Amino acid sequence: MKLKRLIFLAMVPLVAAMGSRPEGEADGHRPYVRGEVPAARSESDASARPDRPANELTVLPAAEADPAEFMWQARPVVIFANTAADPAFVEQLAALRRDPAPLILRDVVVITDTDPAAASIWRRQLRPEGFSLVLMDKDGQVKQRKPVPWSVREITRAIDKFPLRLQEIGRAGLP
Repeated sequence: MKLKRLIFLAMVPLVAAMGSRPEGEADGHRPYVRGEVPAARSESDASARPDRPANELTVLPAAEADPAEFMWQARPVVIFANTAADPAFVEQLAALRRDPAPLILRDVVVITDTDPAAASIWRRQLRPEGFSLVLMDKDGQVKQRKPVPWSVREITRAIDKFPLRLQEIGRAGLP
């Protein structure tokens, strides 16, 4: 995995020197890059500011995020509710914003979906009912679903048990 990353990082200056754009940038759509916030699709949307500090948790509405953007780059934590006023939804967002550092360390991106009528791609793929917290890994697989809010500690402990996370921290194969 490290060798692939080194090869990729070595290729970036070569591609830039040739004057070509990386795949996906020609049409204005860029894949998610750790620490970056995808550009806002409208000027009035303050939740996706490109000037956001790197130590702030990325929270995106489901309508502005495509699952493919995060493949192998970030771990989506998707929070569903039937309305933004749902007490469980409000409690979950508050808990995540209270202590974002462990989530940022684990490459977590929070996706929120509070409009069942919009039928976002997240809602079509994950089919939630009412409030639902869905933990996904970098490979796009759903690892856990919870019908109640979880603390940051519970979320990070669950993430630390994911096989890809164990590989990242170099503990794969150890008892």
